[in-house]
Amino acid sequence: MHPGLSRIFLAAALALAAPAAQAFCGFYVARADGELFNRASTVVYTRVKDTSVITMSSDYQGEPADFAMIIPTPKVLNRNQVTTVPSETVAHLDRYTAPRLVEYFDEDPCAPQVVYEMSPEVVEEGSGPTRKERRDGAKALGVTIEREFAVGSYDIQMLSARQSDGLAEFLRGEGYKLPEGAEGALAGYINGGMKFFVAKVNLARHSAEASQELEPLQIRFRSKDFMLPIQLGKLNGDGPQDLIVMALTREGRVRLTNYMTKEIPSDVNVPVFVAQVFPQFYRAMFKTAAGSNGAFLEYAWDMSWCDPCADDPLSHGEFKALGVDWVRKADAEVPDVYVTRLHIRYSQDSFFEDLKFAVTDERENFQGRYILNHPFDGEITCPEGKDYVAATRARIKEEAALLRKLTGWSAANIASNIAKTVSRRYR
Repeated sequence: MHPGLSRIFLAAALALAAPAAQAFCGFYVARADGELFNRASTVVYTRVKDTSVITMSSDYQGEPADFAMIIPTPKVLNRNQVTTVPSETVAHLDRYTAPRLVEYFDEDPCAPQVVYEMSPEVVEEGSGPTRKERRDGAKALGVTIEREFAVGSYDIQMLSARQSDGLAEFLRGEGYKLPEGAEGALAGYINGGMKFFVAKVNLARHSAEASQELEPLQIRFRSKDFMLPIQLGKLNGDGPQDLIVMALTREGRVRLTNYMTKEIPSDVNVPVFVAQVFPQFYRAMFKTAAGSNGAFLEYAWDMSWCDPCADDPLSHGEFKALGVDWVRKADAEVPDVYVTRLHIRYSQDSFFEDLKFAVTDERENFQGRYILNHPFDGEITCPEGKDYVAATRARIKEEAALLRKLTGWSAANIASNIAKTVSRRYR
């Protein structure tokens, strides 16, 4: 669209998550003297052939001296397969792919028409059991400590186990309080031959606040399975949980193979007051669309361009940090990368299988996009102006009806907000 026809303002949806605890592909275990809940998490999943690079960004809320998150993995990971990523890199991709608002401003209906052409860290030894004593104690419970190393603020353990109650007892012996149902969830992964990645945050090396964002943690491994384990993540949830997955590939869209994915309602006209309450609008709309469970496509686009753009493109360094190793620095401005953003909502009573994905060659663009049409606010003196006013009144009524359908908001509340933001002649 030619810039002379309209002014476009973009607003990335930075607070779209539901206020309930969000999902995570593992679960958190708190010290026995404190409760721990995850409030938000985002996963960036880069997939090339049989190589997976998973970057996990999460918040935590609580006051334990330290805590751990436990994630099932298909194999034991070495130190060079684990790293951290700057928080801003994940946040940048989140902004870039987030559902967005587009605002258009009507021209003067009386104006003449113009036609336009178109680094490894050393773990400090503390008091307590020796390393050998800890390993022997774990072995007696059927748990093997396969690897131990440090990455950033994290102390990492790779564990294998023969039975879920032994693994649970080992973790409790380490001083952690597991969420209810942990043994049952662990058993499924143990029976499947999976290992357990334990990322323990040492608050002596990490600013100790009641609620804060952790350094995004990244793991890399080879596996024929393109999947995310989510059953453990249900254990920290209190009601429906949300998971944002942003998948980066060379080929095209990533789709779920074991659950139906719908496109989020998009390209719809909404009243102009929605610009002031966009996060609340999107939360309500998503809740109406998903209920307590569902999988939705929010964005799918070739990252060499965007229309409209919610943020600047990612840099070569950011792509590389997220595991995109096929883009050369010289190609960073037009990267051969396709991004898919999926928003999955589930609860303990749904999504009983872990998420399974496939890379496709589909490259059709899609984005969650919501359109605001501002009526002309100046003086209207020409005869054609009456037709414009009548058409605009009808348009605003249609926008209000659609907004009510999308969100479940009351007609009276919508009418009240429209009255505050639209000239009287259009009501």
